[in-house]
Amino acid sequence: MEERLQKILSARGLASRRKAEEWITQGRVTVNGVTATLGLSADPDRDEIRVNGKTLPEKKEFVYILLNKPRGYVTTLRDEKGRRSVAQLVSDCGVRVYPVGRLDMDSEGLLLFTNDGDFANAMTHPRLEVEKVYLCQVTGFTPERAEKLARPITLDGYRIRPPKVRLVEAAGEKALFEITIHEGRNRQVRRMCQAAGMTCTRLKRTREGSLSLGDLAVGAWRYLTDTEVRTLRGE
Repeated sequence: MEERLQKILSARGLASRRKAEEWITQGRVTVNGVTATLGLSADPDRDEIRVNGKTLPEKKEFVYILLNKPRGYVTTLRDEKGRRSVAQLVSDCGVRVYPVGRLDMDSEGLLLFTNDGDFANAMTHPRLEVEKVYLCQVTGFTPERAEKLARPITLDGYRIRPPKVRLVEAAGEKALFEITIHEGRNRQVRRMCQAAGMTCTRLKRTREGSLSLGDLAVGAWRYLTDTEVRTLRGE
């Protein structure tokens, strides 16, 4: 059966659909020896599809992993600067998986991994508005700045939805907030704090969609259950 190329590459665990589209645009994908174009469909059972000259791998069983990311690790599979990568923390899962979304090097907490490109695309697509909950420690706290933190701002030309902000505790100019957002803009929570006149000193993601960290140890990972995957998919 014919399907869009980016969907085929994603289903084989090579990349998310978005990344697969980039590969097609860059001319890295061929179908029956002809360089593919965006929008092209093919049948993986009938057509010869290659990426960077290599044939498609056999369709794999999908894997879904939840990691409690420590601080000090970059969310990449490889790092040109030689910094520690989250890929090292899940290398013993037995298959090649990649991160779903990002946490910056100084942030910690819940981070998903998979080899299912469709799942990764669904979890990160802005229109699905997957809730992400963070514990955020700040300095420079005042009640007025806390009120400002709860207002929507514009990041990268995009006006974010109003976040849910709950003050957990405050002592002088230091405070701890629970912040819920729906987007995943680059360093979004830290930039929200900065725009409100505060500095985020520690950031931990505790929930994404229906998933929570629970008592998973820092640096440890676990497989998602079938029920958790189906719930995240909205099934």
